[in-house]
Amino acid sequence: MADLLTIENLGNLLMLCFLQAVLGFDNLLYISIESQRAPVAQQRAVRFWGIIIAVALRVVLLFVMIRLIDSLSAPFFVMNWTGVLEGGVNFATVVFILGGIFIIYTAVKEISHMLSVEHLEHDIEGKPGKSGLQVIALIVTMNLVFSFDSILSALAITDVFPVLATAILASGAAMVLLADGVTTFIQKNRMYEVLGLFILLIVGVVLLGEAGPAAAHAMHDDALQLKIFGYPLIPMSKTTFYFAVLVLFAVEILQSGYSRKLAAERQAEQRFKS
Repeated sequence: MADLLTIENLGNLLMLCFLQAVLGFDNLLYISIESQRAPVAQQRAVRFWGIIIAVALRVVLLFVMIRLIDSLSAPFFVMNWTGVLEGGVNFATVVFILGGIFIIYTAVKEISHMLSVEHLEHDIEGKPGKSGLQVIALIVTMNLVFSFDSILSALAITDVFPVLATAILASGAAMVLLADGVTTFIQKNRMYEVLGLFILLIVGVVLLGEAGPAAAHAMHDDALQLKIFGYPLIPMSKTTFYFAVLVLFAVEILQSGYSRKLAAERQAEQRFKS
């Protein structure tokens, strides 16, 4: 125990907690939106148990990855379709591609649904519901997809399992505390649900980009970089992603303020004419 309580490990723990907090934003957003698909009476329990189960499985995933990092890193397939599709495919590549496609599909489906709804106030009641177990399963699955990238980033900082596990548990506790508040905010401000879905759409694109260098970085071999029609699939930097999110929020806030101003001016004109 004394070997764990070192300045280096405490510094790494603080850094990992910050990393988990930053990378956990999109995860929390997905949980808040997806939990609303469950029956109303079960939504809070769905968020709680979805996070608890996901965090427990994330610790298991961390343990497995530490043990099997070499075998998981090695590509099991190399594409040599010159000029069309090239590069190596390993476990991380598959996870990022499937996770990215699923998140993009979910975001586009929900955005399309919201555009087709005539009365937004009846939207939740009119949606085809999912059972609480179905929503928990989706939350757990996508939590693991989101956490895969954060675990790979965390392993670059330290490979001390107790330190990594503590950071994961701390981020899980933070999500449990914040999930209800974020969901309530989205429910009271429905316009931000659309914003959240567009952020998830960007997250899906980010995950697809992460698939590009996954095998190349793991094996330290640039020849394994995924290329499509001769162009390398390059991941979006986290700085660019969060800048895009801030811009979306800024546009939404300005648009909302401008809409309220126009509505007030129209009401004033109608009163003047009457």
